[in-house]
Amino acid sequence: MKRDLTTTLLGGATAVALLVAVGLGLSAPLDINQGSLVRLMFVHVPSAWLSYLAYGGTGLFGLLYLIRRQRRWDRLAMASAEIGVLFTVATIVGGMLWAKPTWGTYWVWDARLTTTALSLVVYGGYLLIRTLIDDPERRARVSAVVGIVGTLYVPVNYMAVEWWRGVHQTQTLKLLDGIRWDAAPVYLPTLFISLGAFTLLYALLLRVRGVMAAREEAREERELMNELGAAQPRAEVARG
Repeated sequence: MKRDLTTTLLGGATAVALLVAVGLGLSAPLDINQGSLVRLMFVHVPSAWLSYLAYGGTGLFGLLYLIRRQRRWDRLAMASAEIGVLFTVATIVGGMLWAKPTWGTYWVWDARLTTTALSLVVYGGYLLIRTLIDDPERRARVSAVVGIVGTLYVPVNYMAVEWWRGVHQTQTLKLLDGIRWDAAPVYLPTLFISLGAFTLLYALLLRVRGVMAAREEAREERELMNELGAAQPRAEVARG
C-alpha cells in the first residue's frame, strides 16, 4: 500500500504511545491482592474500550451511509466492525487470563461475559451478511441497519454488571452519576495513557483497512467491467 503522510504520522504516534503504555504498564507497582495480574488491566480495559469504539463507529458510519449514500462510509463501517470483532476477542482472552487465577475458571456465563460473547454473534453475522449480498447498494443498506441496531450492545454490555449482578466486578472507572475511580490512584495515569494509545491504534487500523477496502472494491469493479466488455462482443457475434 502506498504510504501517505497522514498514515505515516498516525502510525508513528501510535507506535510511540503503545511503547510508552507498555513501559508504564510493566513498571506499575504490584497490587496487594492481585499481584502482577493487575497489569492485565492496562490491556483488558483498553481492548474493551476499543471494541466499544469500533462498534459505535460501525453504527455511525452506517448512519452516514444511509444519509449521504456514499460508499466510503459503508467501507469504514465494515472496517470498524472487523476491528471491533478482533478486539472483542482480545478482551475475552485477556479476561480469561485474569479469571483463571482469580475465579478458578477461565469462563462463567456471567451477564458481562455472556453479552460480550453475543457481540461476536451479532457482528460476526454483520460480516457474514456482507458476503451473502452481491448488490453493493443493497448490501450497504442492510449492513447499515444491522450496524446501527448492533450499537445497542455497547450500553447493555457496559451496564450488565450493574443490572445483573454476577461474579464480574463492577466498572473500575464509573462514568454514570459522576466519574469515580474504584482502584488504587497510582494506576489511573497508566490506564488513561493505554486508552489513548488504543484509540490511536483504532484510528490507524481504520484508515489502513478503509484504504484496502477501497482498493478491493475498485479491483472488483474493474473485473466486472472487463467481464461485461468481453461478453458484449460475444453477444454481437451470436446475434450476427
